[in-house]
Amino acid sequence: MANKLFQAALRGEPLATPPIWFMRQAGRYHAHYQGLRKKHSFMELCKNPTLAAQVALGPILDFDFDVSIFFSDLLFPLEAMGMGLTYTDAKGPELGWHLSADTIERLKPADEAIEGLLFQREALSETRRVLPATKSLIGFVGSPWTLFTYAVQGRHAGSLQDVKAELSLFPRFCEILLPLLERNIQIQFDGGAEIVMVFDTAAGEISPWVYRELVLPQITALARKFPGKLGYYSKGTQASYFTDSVWRDGTFAGMGIDHRWDMASVLSAPASSRHSGFTQGNFDEALLFNREDEFESRLRRYLDPIRTLPPEKRLGWVCGLGHGVLPKTPEANVRKMIQTVREVFR
Repeated sequence: MANKLFQAALRGEPLATPPIWFMRQAGRYHAHYQGLRKKHSFMELCKNPTLAAQVALGPILDFDFDVSIFFSDLLFPLEAMGMGLTYTDAKGPELGWHLSADTIERLKPADEAIEGLLFQREALSETRRVLPATKSLIGFVGSPWTLFTYAVQGRHAGSLQDVKAELSLFPRFCEILLPLLERNIQIQFDGGAEIVMVFDTAAGEISPWVYRELVLPQITALARKFPGKLGYYSKGTQASYFTDSVWRDGTFAGMGIDHRWDMASVLSAPASSRHSGFTQGNFDEALLFNREDEFESRLRRYLDPIRTLPPEKRLGWVCGLGHGVLPKTPEANVRKMIQTVREVFR
């Protein structure tokens, strides 16, 4: 029960047509999600396995993505560790308290916290049950750095000066967090995830040397617990962040890149300088707001240099957006993008 194109991309086999999935493909832009949201809170949609599965299924049936991504939220490990978590339409997520030198020892260890994440296994299992057998399913967790950002600051915004002032807390935070993330990821595999993505939306706000010195060892330690099974996506990063050999030795299943990268250049780079595994991305999600005729023209302009590459140069490409689908994105352009990609690469 998996998508043949997606599995071939994971194996690095040449493909004429790439598999397609978008970050946040199940979300606020979609009428299906909006209908469920009128009846249920966001927390209910995440924590009720039947509802979570229905949210994830909606865009598969409507747009025919090749891959479904588990519907949840990356902050649930912080809630499980005792930080509290509420969601409101006006303010979004809010933690009960913030991380500091005075509060860090209040965090629950993995043996206690894991009980707060067991619902994810049932949600993934139910999602796998209702998905068509021809579709793949992936899970996700937040990266240690991005979770640290939220724990300290309560949100990911600005230049993170408050977070950077607490860098000395990051190693201790990871000592507590990583055992929980490891068990969280295993729960998702047990529920039916084929790979698990590690989302690092705050990575681009730190300097490359800080990233390599503090962040990379933590995500590498996590990935080595699941060799070749974790994908990694970071927002706002550049090639200078990824000079370490760990990106080329198969430790990670692959990498998602945002619209700041040139996809054709990434795909055609020599193996010695390119990351191993799949490459997911990276059309600018904001361009989906263009008028339909302009949108198709710009999409085809984006696809042209990729299309000119032979399949052997497009190994592992998983077509998607630079980041997630934005609220109020026109559904017609989501549908048009999927149709156009399959037409161009048929």
